[in-house]
Amino acid sequence: MTSGKLVPRAITIALAAIVLLVGWQLGSRWETAEPVISEGVATPANQLASQLQVGTDFAEVAAQQERIILAQNDAALTSDQFQLGAHYDRLSPVQPTSSNPDQIEVAEIFWYGCPHCYTFDPYLESWKKNLPGNVNFVRIPAVWNPLLQLHARAFYTAEALGKSEEMHVPIFREIHINRNFLDTEQSLQTFFEQFDVNSEEFSNAFNSFSVHTKLQRANELSRRYRISSVPTVIVNGKYSTSSTKAGGYETLMDLIDELIASEAAGN
Repeated sequence: MTSGKLVPRAITIALAAIVLLVGWQLGSRWETAEPVISEGVATPANQLASQLQVGTDFAEVAAQQERIILAQNDAALTSDQFQLGAHYDRLSPVQPTSSNPDQIEVAEIFWYGCPHCYTFDPYLESWKKNLPGNVNFVRIPAVWNPLLQLHARAFYTAEALGKSEEMHVPIFREIHINRNFLDTEQSLQTFFEQFDVNSEEFSNAFNSFSVHTKLQRANELSRRYRISSVPTVIVNGKYSTSSTKAGGYETLMDLIDELIASEAAGN
């Protein structure tokens, strides 16, 4: 009887010793690891380490660490001058582009009646003259009200007639310099006549299925890109920025170049 009672007691003592040994080892490891974190530095590692206390939900800490890593991965490889969330945003999910797979697409969403778009246009015109082969620049007209839709239709009509490059800057000037707002189909037809487009050619292109389809596509892209103002620049369906966010037109052009370089590097 006595020996039968001693066996459970011995087992209990042995288990207690094991628990104490394991606890001592864990405490020793914790004390060794803690000084690795620099004091007074607000790094993601320090923020996480401060949470690693008795009763910590380690699954939540791991999830937070993953979110920090993902946020860091969202940023492009730009200079310290430009920060994600301040000077540019990342679209989520990344949107497909209409350019070749081996090209980086830079898209400007604009409106002919917008004075900021008119001011920004010379920067783009100068910049796109020296684009490398791996960059494709496209314009996408904004279409969120009837007047913008009319001007977008004019843009795609000029494109359908093979006169996009010839007419793009003159349309801006007609509106902003000559104060002819081109706000009716008739006024647009009269303006197109200056570029050797007769009324029948204009009407056929202006009301064509292809132009209508492009307007629908522009509307879809505006929603996908979450366009709320113009001009807005989208780099490779991934990054969105503007002169307001970048801090000016010249700075915006620098940012566009850095975002292009980041995409070319495979970031």
